[in-house]
Amino acid sequence: MTAIFFMWGFITELNGVLIPHLQSVFELTHARSMLLDSAFFGAYFVMALPAGRLVAKVGYKHGIMIGLLIAGAGAMLVLPAAQMASFNLFLPALFILATGVVVLQVAANPYVSLLGAPQRAASRLNFAQAVNSLGHTIGPYVAGILIFSATLLSAEQLASLPAEQRVQTVQPLYIGVAATLLALAAAVYFFRLPALFEATEQADSRPHGFGEVLRLPHVRWGVLAIFFYVGVEVTVAHFMVTYVSRPDIGAMSGRDASLYLSYYHGAAMIGRFAGAALLMRANPRQVLPMAAAINIVLLLVTMNTLGDVALWSVVAVGLFNSIMFPTVFTLAIERLGPMTEKASSLLVMAIVGGAVIPPLQGLFVDIFNAHTASETRALQYAFFVSILCYAYILWYGWRGSRLGGINGGQG
Repeated sequence: MTAIFFMWGFITELNGVLIPHLQSVFELTHARSMLLDSAFFGAYFVMALPAGRLVAKVGYKHGIMIGLLIAGAGAMLVLPAAQMASFNLFLPALFILATGVVVLQVAANPYVSLLGAPQRAASRLNFAQAVNSLGHTIGPYVAGILIFSATLLSAEQLASLPAEQRVQTVQPLYIGVAATLLALAAAVYFFRLPALFEATEQADSRPHGFGEVLRLPHVRWGVLAIFFYVGVEVTVAHFMVTYVSRPDIGAMSGRDASLYLSYYHGAAMIGRFAGAALLMRANPRQVLPMAAAINIVLLLVTMNTLGDVALWSVVAVGLFNSIMFPTVFTLAIERLGPMTEKASSLLVMAIVGGAVIPPLQGLFVDIFNAHTASETRALQYAFFVSILCYAYILWYGWRGSRLGGINGGQG
C-alpha cells in the first residue's frame, strides 16, 4: 500500500517537468500550457463523486486495482500523443491518468486508515502519506533525467531537433510509469489483501446518499477542513519563491529561492514520518489543533519580521503542515462504517481548495500592493488569508471533528 502511495505522489509531480517541456516544444503561451494542470487537477473535482460510487460497488481492494489500471491506461495514452506530437491529445491522457489517481485517493486513504486498530488510523495514514511525499520529492528529479537525457544530447542539440522528436523524449518516462502501475495492479490482484467489506456499502441493507453523509457534522466540517488545508498548503508553496527572494527577506535569485521550496516540502515529509510515530500514542484531536496553532504563530512571525527570521519561519510551516491532511482525513471518516467510501470521495473532491485559495491570497497581495510602498509588506499582509485557513483547521481539530449522530457517540 505504501508503494501505491509513493507512485501517485510520483505521478502528481511529473507535470512540473512535463509542462515546461511541452511549452517549449509546442511554443505555448503560459495560459495554454496551464491547461495540462487544469486537465490533471480538474479530474479531482469532476471524478471524485463517480469514484466514490465505484468504490461503493466494488469495494476497496478492487477499487484500488481499477484505479491503478485507469492510471496505467492514461500513461499509455501519452505515448500516441507524443508520437503524433499533438498537444491536444496530452490533455485527455492526463485527465485519464489523474482519474486513476482520484480513484486511488478515494479507495486507498480510507483503506489504510481501516487496516488495523482504529486508535492508530491517523498514524498509519501519516506514514503512508510520508511515503507519498517522498514520491513528490523525487518525481521531478527522475522526470528531468528521463525526459531531458533520453536523447543523450546537449540542451542545445535537443532544442535544434524538430518538435516531433523533442516531444517523443517523454515516452520512456511514461512507459516506465505505465509498467509500474500495471505491476502494482497485478500485485493487488494476487496478494491476499483483506477486503474490509464491512466498511463498504455492500455490507449495508440500503444505499446511503451523499446528502446523508454530509448531514454528519464531523464529515461536513472535515470536507471544509481538507478544502482549506490543501488550499493553504499550495498557497504557501506558491508564494514561497517570490517571498524569500525579496531583497529584505532572503535577497537571492529565484533559482536559489527554489531550494527553500524544497526545504518546505522536505520538512513536510519529515514531519509525516515523525507524526506517524507521535500518533501511535497521542490523541489526533489534540495534535491537529496544536500544529495549526504553531503555524498561525509562524505566519505571524514572518508577517512582522524581515531577513532570516521571516525566511525560516515561513519554511517551517511545512513541518507542521505534515500531519494535517492524513489526520483530518481519518477524523472525518471515523466510525462511518458503510458510508466510509462516500465520505472519502467528498474529501478527495475538496482537494479543489488548491485551485481556489492561492488566487484569493494573490488578489489580496495585489490589493495591498496598490496601497503600500513595499511589495514585501503586501506579501506579508496577505498571509492573513493563510492564517484564517489554519484557524479553521484548529477549530476542526478542537471542536468540529467531534462525533455526533453515530451510535450516539460524542468524541
